[in-house]
Amino acid sequence: MTQAERRIFLVRFLLNENPRYRDLTVPADETKQKTLLRSLMNIRPHCPIGEDFLTVQDAYLQEETARKGVTDITDLTPIEPGIYLWQGDITTLKCGAIVNAANSGMTGCYVPCHGCIDNAIHTYAGVQLRLACAEFMEKKGHEEETGKAKLTSAYNLPCEYVLHTVGPIITGSVTEKDRELLASCYRSCLELAQQNEIGSVAFCCISTGEFHFPNDEAAKIAVDTVRQYKGDTEVIFNVFKNVDYEIYRHLLG
Repeated sequence: MTQAERRIFLVRFLLNENPRYRDLTVPADETKQKTLLRSLMNIRPHCPIGEDFLTVQDAYLQEETARKGVTDITDLTPIEPGIYLWQGDITTLKCGAIVNAANSGMTGCYVPCHGCIDNAIHTYAGVQLRLACAEFMEKKGHEEETGKAKLTSAYNLPCEYVLHTVGPIITGSVTEKDRELLASCYRSCLELAQQNEIGSVAFCCISTGEFHFPNDEAAKIAVDTVRQYKGDTEVIFNVFKNVDYEIYRHLLG
């Protein structure tokens, strides 16, 4: 199968799976096909799916990531011992684990093509990630607590694992409890990585996007907590926006 054939197969499979969308036609335009495929993956509930779909999906997603270009932690230069600063797409980063800024439901973002990191990670990991998250949430029986962390496989991402953590949501002024909960996100991820002998962790800017934690204050908490608790774990501070890169570069010297 070519990449285009894989994409059309996946779109048709997901359209046929849902009675509401069976009459929709696959657009001829490649960009529209990609948008439709991502949207269908984003809204798909956590229910079983056949190996025929997964085989094609896995080949498709791995090829898409390869085309975007993979960055290996071994090719990065630390900005201080054991700490790196890297600007780019975290779904293309090859390291021990990447951190997902999840919501309390923990099964990903269901908004089609939303710009949050939760949506991107679930999209390029594949539908298996939502199934895995739903399994441990069903066992848990209630929403995930803020400041905790959970570990899953990364499936089709180039990293080995994903650490899922729920950061505090800021609705007014930042409180001391908000600061403590954000620090707990970083600490919980590091502790879980160390328990599972994961040598490197890439942190996104937890809570600074949809959860509205001020970027500069969140970065200071992140750096201070990592310096205190990282131990032998190598840490990558992953940023996407220029403003965050400048903040972390200043904090890390």
